[in-house]
Amino acid sequence: MTYKEANNISIKDYLNSLGIQPVTEKGSYGMYRSPLREDNTPSFKVDYNANLWCDYGTGEGGTLIDLVMKQNGCNAYGAICRLEQDDTTSFSFHGKDLPERDTKRQAASPIEIRRIQPLQNPALMRYLQERGISPGTAAPYVQEMYYRIGGKPYFALAFRNDSGGYELRNPRFKGSTSKDITHIRQQGEPREKCLVFEGFMDYLSFLTLRMKNCPTMPDLDRQDYVILNSTANVPKAIDVLFPYKRIHCMLDNDEAGFRATQAIALEYSYRVRDFSDNYRGYSDLNDYLCGRKQEQKNSTSQAQEIKQETGQRATPKQKRGRGI
Repeated sequence: MTYKEANNISIKDYLNSLGIQPVTEKGSYGMYRSPLREDNTPSFKVDYNANLWCDYGTGEGGTLIDLVMKQNGCNAYGAICRLEQDDTTSFSFHGKDLPERDTKRQAASPIEIRRIQPLQNPALMRYLQERGISPGTAAPYVQEMYYRIGGKPYFALAFRNDSGGYELRNPRFKGSTSKDITHIRQQGEPREKCLVFEGFMDYLSFLTLRMKNCPTMPDLDRQDYVILNSTANVPKAIDVLFPYKRIHCMLDNDEAGFRATQAIALEYSYRVRDFSDNYRGYSDLNDYLCGRKQEQKNSTSQAQEIKQETGQRATPKQKRGRGI
């Protein structure tokens, strides 16, 4: 979700999703009790046409992102993540409703887990190999799940997250039972460095590349790892990254990946290094592993546009060394 898309969400519908209703309505605007403070007299105005709010009690106002930032004490990126995590399919966009396909998605059947077992399904192992990852590399981290959706049976790779949920992947499906980060800690003394990946396929790709490039000393246990499992989980990752002196981001070469890296860098400054230059020209680490280059994408100009929009500097680039 971009800044523009977030601010196009109806503030009225957003407040309604929180159970906050206008005390009075005058056609083009509504008067609410402020959701930001104790307010006995409705002094919080929402202009339905402009999709803006104003709290007359404090003199503050602005867009939906401004409101979510005030409510949650977060920055703009954190506000977008919160909007993405909420059931935004129940919102309408200012000026138009959501497309019908998004409304239907809200009614999708939940995943009914039948069983989870060690990786052994030939079709799933073949899928990993097609992604450049050996089943032996994946087996310590990935299981296979058999589940039902709407009564129909399916199976997929299953990667556990910190909430006990699973990221699910097969050649035709990408989903999850619930969303959270996966924090992989090494045994023994706490590590000073943590590597951050967007998805578990990127993490497995890193392990594969490191063992290929440094077969005698891959040093896979010298650092911890955080797998976001969704860029919407960046606020959760920021919490667990606090103890680390060095944070190396290996996120996707797209707008969402850049924004996620920027959000982590805004929090931890010089401790963060963006390693995506190591696979510039590729969408992500797995595409780099498989040799699949981006098609007609200008990552550099896209990143510049984002930096201009956010007003932030790029994260420090990594020092030259062993690379991936």
